Amino acid sequence: MKQIIHLETISEINRFVQQGGAKHPLVAVIDFSKVDEYIEAGTRISCGFYSVMFKNYCINNMKYGRQQYDFQEGSLICIAPKQVVELDSEIEKREDMMGWGLFFHPDLVRGTALGSRMKDYSFFSYEASEALHLSEKEKQVLHDCIVNIENELNENIDSHSQNLIVSNIELFLNYCARYYGRQFITRKHTNRDVVGQVEKALKDYFYSDKLEKKGLPTVSYLAAIVNFSPNYLSDLLKKETGMNAKDHIHHFVIEEAKNILLGSSKSISEIAYQLGFEYPQYFSRLFKQKTGNTPQEFRNLTT
Repeated sequence: MKQIIHLETISEINRFVQQGGAKHPLVAVIDFSKVDEYIEAGTRISCGFYSVMFKNYCINNMKYGRQQYDFQEGSLICIAPKQVVELDSEIEKREDMMGWGLFFHPDLVRGTALGSRMKDYSFFSYEASEALHLSEKEKQVLHDCIVNIENELNENIDSHSQNLIVSNIELFLNYCARYYGRQFITRKHTNRDVVGQVEKALKDYFYSDKLEKKGLPTVSYLAAIVNFSPNYLSDLLKKETGMNAKDHIHHFVIEEAKNILLGSSKSISEIAYQLGFEYPQYFSRLFKQKTGNTPQEFRNLTT
């Protein structure tokens, strides 16, 4: 396995792609049509900053997270700091080869309104196979945002620079969030299949010996079943059903708890352990949070 190349600063990404000195210490826009893209097969790269990349051509056998992925034409990926990407040297050569990358360090947005919202842009934690596929109109809107950021970078840095750059990055990310919402809708038929797989996975888990051995199922467990990242699965389920992945787990366990409460004389502690809770107090607290009653109150109301 090849050594990971770690790029911690914006200056280092500029040097890596041979784009000269950085115009700003915390943010860069890179034109991929001007970059010599030969990368040795198996090269693994990790960055200390946020990366957003769009290309109109394919990169074969890109590995990001757990999966291999063909970086398809017209797709955009968003990568959080410290994630590892592995790239092959196989690149589809074409005369109109183009693309761009937006790279910004967490320090740029730290202490700003955008900094407090970065966790809401969950697509930075999606797998590469969950890339955003853009329409021509969407490509143009995002490109216009990139041009605005680049124009600001070409100005002399002054007291307004950071606010203007951060505002344009926030606008860009908000458009990405909108377009991901559109992508969830246009893939509705496929999404319904995923919802069914999640429901089946929960039933199989609860009706096996996994509860006793491993405790409650996790979002990561469900995501692995359907080959999605935890964040992507949660966002997909939220768009499709109004409940994220954790909500689905909690809904299932509460419905099972109701059945056991009404169909047996087991104690609350016994039911909690049966349902995979390590502490009965947590079960009782979750039950009351979801139903408005404690388990014992629910049992008394229906007897």
